[in-house]
Amino acid sequence: MPHKPSSKIEKALKLDYNTEQDNIWLTSQHSLRKLIGILGVCLPVLLFLVLYIDTGYTSPMFSISHYYFTRASSIFIIIVSLLAIFLLIYKGKEPIDFILSAIAGFFALCLIVFPTNNISNVCCDTTKVYSVTVLKESGFRTVFHYVSAAIFLSSLAYMSIFLFTKSDKPPEKRGKEKRRRNRVFRTCGVIMILAILIMLANVFGWISNETFSNYHLTFWMEVIALESFGISWLVKAEVILKDN
Repeated sequence: MPHKPSSKIEKALKLDYNTEQDNIWLTSQHSLRKLIGILGVCLPVLLFLVLYIDTGYTSPMFSISHYYFTRASSIFIIIVSLLAIFLLIYKGKEPIDFILSAIAGFFALCLIVFPTNNISNVCCDTTKVYSVTVLKESGFRTVFHYVSAAIFLSSLAYMSIFLFTKSDKPPEKRGKEKRRRNRVFRTCGVIMILAILIMLANVFGWISNETFSNYHLTFWMEVIALESFGISWLVKAEVILKDN
């Protein structure tokens, strides 16, 4: 007997039990877009909350990647890994969608395989009790981590600005909601690029390390970039600004 959707959850997630094919839910690109958007938006919040609950630490880390060295590392690894997998299997409408998404997914995995520099180089540092992991120092690992983060975010920014805004219809025939979504896509993409440029300003010495450290600029720029990325994908999934 055909299954009729019995709950709002099934409708919202587009769980189709009427087909006899042995498909899994994640074959739906709509589902992938939702999940990618939700994970992107939730990552910074969950990292901060887990560390606060565990140690009572209320200040942001120098960067989101530094949560890898705290008790929130499991959240960081799980969510970034899920993001990477979902981006790797995302197909999009054209080959370029798949290529850029796969690039973003690959370099998201690199963020985990090649962590950033240590919070502390001392095991059981009493001045930084939130630090629970110390790795052997590696200049290559740190630099490659920064490069991977830049490529990851840049790929997503390009998708938001140039791919999500595409349409089969000419501009004058596009609906009001599509035009609104395109404005959101471009805004999110530009914000991501600006956040990347500000972080690069520190790498090239245009903004001092002291300024970045005092104001946690790396952390906040990463948060802004991730939130913009997440919102862009949620809009693409039409969770927001859905066509009537």
